[in-house]
Amino acid sequence: MIEIVSQTACIHCDKCVKVCPTDVFDSVPDGAPVIARQEDCQTCFLCEAYCPVDALFVAANAYGPEPVIEEEVRAKGLWGKYRRELGWTPAFTTKDRLKETRELGKRIREANERQKLESGHPHHEQPKQN
Repeated sequence: MIEIVSQTACIHCDKCVKVCPTDVFDSVPDGAPVIARQEDCQTCFLCEAYCPVDALFVAANAYGPEPVIEEEVRAKGLWGKYRRELGWTPAFTTKDRLKETRELGKRIREANERQKLESGHPHHEQPKQN
């Protein structure tokens, strides 16, 4: 689950906002994106993988938030750990890769919307019955 966006490292590029398949982040004009819907995070690590400056930390625990402190994440070398494990460098995040990720994100969002409607998710209204 996404846990933190570094306020000191973030360059406000909004790549995390663009690649997130479940729309967890909200853009902030002239600021770091905010984690607005943490409970919707699917722990896919796309935001962390695409961050060009390692300003995001995603915890492997997908079942709930894990309170973290930015300095502790830095001391443990966890900023951008997933991206490094993939062998990605910031230059690897090409427009083509971003386009592929957006398409995947679109399909995931559509599937999530169907699931939310079927389960009565509180953030979405049920279709009206005639």
